[in-house]
Amino acid sequence: MAVLSLHLLQNCLVFINTLMIQEVLMEDNHKLLSRLNPEDFRALTPLIYSHVNPYGTFRLNMRERLSLGDKNVS
Repeated sequence: MAVLSLHLLQNCLVFINTLMIQEVLMEDNHKLLSRLNPEDFRALTPLIYSHVNPYGTFRLNMRERLSLGDKNVS
């Protein structure tokens, strides 16, 4: 059960990372997009984990949420 839970958590992390990367790329940021070449786009990966705390503790702010494309929610 612990291994299956870890797999689910990893999948959720990759999904959220993918949504966050897509949001950055879809912003009206022509300066950033003009600096990226095809090799840069191939190097993009949702497998980043530097923002993950390896000790199993995290701060949860229930008053703040990730917008993830929904610009109407604050």
